[in-house]
Parts: sequence; structure tokens; C-alpha cells
Amino acid sequence: MKLRDAFIIAALALTGASSTPDNHWTSYGRDASEQRFSPLDEINVDTVSQLGLAWRFDMRDGRGVEATPLEVGGVLFVTSAWSVVYALDATNGKPLWEFDPGVDRSVGARACCDAVNRGLAYRNGRIFVAALDGRLIALDAKTGQQVWSTQTLDGGNWPYVITGAPRVAGSLVLIGNSGADLGARGYVTAYDADTGKLAWRFFTVPGNPADGPDHAASDPVMAKVAKTWAGEWWKQGGGGTVWDSITYDEALGQVYIGVGNGAPWNRQVRSADKGDNWFLASIVALDARTGQYRWHYQATPGDTWDATATQSIILADMKIAGKSRNVLMQAPKNGFFYVIDRRTGKLLSAGNIVPMAKTADTPKGAPISWAYGIDLKTGRPLENPEARYPGNTRVMVHPTGMGAHSWQPMAYSPKTKLAFIPTQDYAATFQADPHYQPTANTRASGLMPGGGIPQDKVLRSAIARSVNPKLIAWDVAAQKPAWTLDYAFAGNGGLLATDGNLVFQSGADGIFRAINAMTGKPVWTFDAQATAMGGPITYRIGGTQYVAIAIGNGGSHWLAGGLSSPQRKALPTGRVLVFKLGGTLPYDRVDTAPDPVDPPGAVTSDKAVLRRGAEKYGVFCAACHGFGAISGHVLPDLRRSLVMHDAAAFRMVVKEGALLANGMPQFGAELPDDDVEAIRAFVADEARFMAASGSH
Repeated sequence: MKLRDAFIIAALALTGASSTPDNHWTSYGRDASEQRFSPLDEINVDTVSQLGLAWRFDMRDGRGVEATPLEVGGVLFVTSAWSVVYALDATNGKPLWEFDPGVDRSVGARACCDAVNRGLAYRNGRIFVAALDGRLIALDAKTGQQVWSTQTLDGGNWPYVITGAPRVAGSLVLIGNSGADLGARGYVTAYDADTGKLAWRFFTVPGNPADGPDHAASDPVMAKVAKTWAGEWWKQGGGGTVWDSITYDEALGQVYIGVGNGAPWNRQVRSADKGDNWFLASIVALDARTGQYRWHYQATPGDTWDATATQSIILADMKIAGKSRNVLMQAPKNGFFYVIDRRTGKLLSAGNIVPMAKTADTPKGAPISWAYGIDLKTGRPLENPEARYPGNTRVMVHPTGMGAHSWQPMAYSPKTKLAFIPTQDYAATFQADPHYQPTANTRASGLMPGGGIPQDKVLRSAIARSVNPKLIAWDVAAQKPAWTLDYAFAGNGGLLATDGNLVFQSGADGIFRAINAMTGKPVWTFDAQATAMGGPITYRIGGTQYVAIAIGNGGSHWLAGGLSSPQRKALPTGRVLVFKLGGTLPYDRVDTAPDPVDPPGAVTSDKAVLRRGAEKYGVFCAACHGFGAISGHVLPDLRRSLVMHDAAAFRMVVKEGALLANGMPQFGAELPDDDVEAIRAFVADEARFMAASGSH
């Protein structure tokens, strides 16, 4: 080992991730600011044409790769599906160790968006991973041996899992969880990084008043929070899970948590259609040492559209109106880009990153915007009242669900003052279900179930195009795009910005791109055959700059949004690809063409049965196997499944749990036999349409 490298490793061991040398990537967003900006510039607009593959590593599983790797002292750490951790020599890909937490695969039935893991944290010679089943685990970074493990989940029957990356805040390591989409109560917890002992917990929504205080850091503010809720929200938990963004502000001694959607989604069901429902869809600032509440900003008061605010929270210092401000920035699902004073929580600016308009200005038949602007004096949105689908109205609203900016991390360049955001403009139909009852392993929505997508090639093509996926370079000061890059398919990956005047991003088409940060023009491409969902990183070792990505389609878009995705099979394994100038390693291609469809004969021609099958499919199957049975090909495309040909086999899988060990839920109590057969009839009908039309 070179003396210089020894000094770097020693410095990292002493300081942790908060004072990362510029050469390395020791935290989820490179450093605590979460900017995903690197000052390295050997690879730049003039040299990037020489970029080639240096090494490749194939992970165990091909599904659900969402990780941002870490690089610490010459070792690259990365996770794959089921929370498996790999340590690799960062210069050549040689495996150093592997850690499998041994997650019971049946836990996958509780994961709304696949058995994914977004990454790791590092501090003082330890790697921290949060397993899907809720364990937070500390590993020796040199050997991969477990140092400690603690179960972070709150017990009970809530459908919790963890898919996010832990974050280090001083001597603490923080983690939230997922589960609101299936009905749960959110919280974030801090643990002593050395021992795993619980330091504090903060609940994001109030519990059942009859249960009394939680004996948590959130207790002092929870009575005030409860006044913004109504009805019996606690029966499905209320939601508000902290499933992704947690940012540590060492200068102010604060952590900022991004809080998710309500459970159920529909406020009419969740909170008697009343109240802002603090802290749903909010950024909450907490004292990093104690977890005590300091302030919050609610981006979507009274959320009723799955408008999570769990997306990247980026810290920066900048001048606004001639005054130096400590700010944070976020572009959540709701379609606006927020700049907030992180000392006070005051909103400084907010612009829309997708088109937003008053209902009166919206073309007839087009989706309406949930809001058309933000009042900077009050910080509240200017809502279109119709978007709340009052009474029994049925309304198509945008952006929502998987737009406008999903979890894929954005980046910010302090050099150009531009934020780089992967966007898409999904719309969804909302209508309250007056007879809604919670059902295990299904979305806690409170909405009427959706049906199939009309079997019309032209209409389906138009729906896919309406999503409008883009990479936006956002001028933070002007609150408008500096440039945009249009994509053919939604589901594009996270961002990396560098001092080489480059932005790196992997598209849903499988193409990894280097883009001129000032013009938006791609200047280098590599056909990786899969998307890097979590975003690339860059690091330097021995004078050589490397760019690394972990690829493998996964997450909610690839499970449910097949109509707007390229139709290809997932790679057989996830991959780590590492590039350098002059890299010459060949890249072997695999056949990703979907399997041919071999539909059975008509199960039934009864339109009522097919309609019921479409509705039941929408409730129980669409989130994993694709809306309208149109698969994203991470999990099986049911239209191509041989199981569909046999009623008994289909029933064994769906009702009797034949594939529970693979993460396929068992719907024995929830689905009568005739509903199972109706679902099979609907899927068979979709298979016949695909075979006859040559269209997905």
C-alpha cells in the first residue's frame, strides 16, 4: 500500500464520511451535503470520448438493483437485491468479501416496490446496511464480518420493510422504513454507530390517542400534530414513512427527513377529509443529537395523491436576493422545486418542474394539475379544488404516483448553480371508494380499483408518450430550466455531476450517458442493456479517475409502469460497471428480447367476468406485474406465463402460496376462487391481444 493511501484510509477512519477527501465517495450523496457533485475533472468534456470499460462485476441477482455504491480507501462497496453487500477492489473489481444477511424471501411480499436496497453508509472502518426485513447491521469494512445487528422495526402487524440507505450523523447512524403504501405508521430512528444501541426515535404521524405517549423524541410536538388529523387515521397507521432521504447538516446540528404519503392515500378515508395531516409529504428538521423537532415544511398539505416528499434533500450555501443563505433543495413528487432556508424552514422559492395549470386553462379531457403554483408568503400550494376528487367524482390528476420526480437522486453543481433532475409526468385516475376496506398485501389507497387499459394500440402509445420523461438542468436562482434532454422511456436513473463539466445518467433505454452540463448535449454513450437506477459515482485512485455504476432494472416503475418502459427482459444478474480513460474491456451482450407469447384459448368471453378480473388484477397484481398486465419484465410477465394456462396451477400460486418463498404473496383469504379465475381470464385476454396485435 502506498503511504499516501494509508494516510487517506487513516483520515477516513478517524473522521467518518463527514469530511470526505475529494478523491473518494464515502456517503450516499458523496458527502453529507448529498449534492452528488465531484470536483474530479480528469474525465471532462474534452477527454470523455476516451472513456472505456475498465472492469465489470456480476452480482448474484438480476432484479431490483437501486444502489449507489460507496468507495472508501480503494474499496468499492455495493448492494444488490435482498440487501446483499459486496466489497470489491475499486481498481480491478476483484471480490474482497460478500455479506448476505439471509433475508427470508417471503418478506418480499411486504415490499411494495421489489426487494431492493439503495445503498450503504460508512463510518470509522464500518459499513452499515439496512436489510429488507428491518435489521440495521454494522460490518467490519475490511473483513465483512458482522459487528452488531439490531431489529429496527416496531413490531405489531404493520407491513414494514427497509429499502433505503442508512445515513451517518456524527456518532449516530439513522434509518427509516417503508410500508405506508400497504398501511403503516412512519418513523425514523437513530442508533449509536459503535454499539447499535437506540439513541432516539421520531414518529412522523400521531398514533392512537388511546395508547398515550410513544416515549419517543416526537412526544413534545405530537399533541400539536394530532390537531391536524381527524377520524380514526391510526387504524391503517396514517403513513408518513421515511423510506429514502435523510440528510445531515453538521454545521447546524440538524438532520432533515423526507416524509412519505398517507395511509390510506385518500384523505377522505384516512382523516375524514379534514386537516393538513402533519407531517405527511413534508421535510422535517430534527436536532441531530436528540431527535427533537425544530421545524417542518409541508410540500403537500392533506396529501391525497401519493405525493411523497422522500426525494433527495440537498444542502448548499448560496446568495439569494444578495443575502448569503444556508438552504436545502428538494424536487418531490408533486412537481415543484423548493428552496428552503434550513435555519428557519422558511420557503424562499418554488417553481414547477413539469407543466402545471389552473383547471380552467387545462384542455378538455387532459389530466388536471393538483396545484398551479405556490404562494410564497404562506408557503402553501394554490390548489385546484377539483383535484381532490370530492364526493363520488372521478378525476385524472397529475403529477402523481411515479412522477414528477421519483426517488432516483438528483444532483447539484455548486460550480454552475444548476440542479439536475430526472423527471416524468405521470397522471392517475382518482375516485373515492365508499366501500373501502383494508386488505392484506394490497395498496392502502381508499380509491376505486382501476381496470384494464383499453386494447387499442394507438391509445396505448399515446398514454406512454404522455409521461414525457426528461432530464432537466434546473437554474436554482431563476427557478426555471436551463436546458432539458428528452427521453423515449420513463424510469431513468439518478445523476452524477462533476467538475469536468459533465453530468452522468443512465437512461431507461439502457444507455449510459455523459452529458455536457452546460448544453445538455450527450457527448459519450455506452449501451449497458440496463438502467443504473441509483446513480453513478466517481473516485480517484493512484492518479486515475474512475466512474462506477450499479445496473439492473428495479423498483416501482419497472414493476408497474411497463407501458412506458422499453420491452426487454432484465439482465440475468445485476452488474457493477467501472470506466476509466483508455479502458478497453469488451462488454459481452446478452439476449434481452422478451419471450414469445403463447396465449391459451379464451378462458371466457363474458365481459362482466373480464371486467371484474381487470379490477381484481388492478388491486392485487398490478403493482408487481404491471398496470393492465403490461410487464416491466423484472418480475414475470403473466401474459407469457405457462401457469396462466392451467386453472389449478394458477390458483396454487395466487391463493395457496406456492411461490411465497420467492416473495409472491399468498391471497388465500382475500380472493375467492371465482375472482382468481376472473384474473386468469383477464390476463389470458391480454395475452391474446398482444399476440394478435404485436403490441404490448
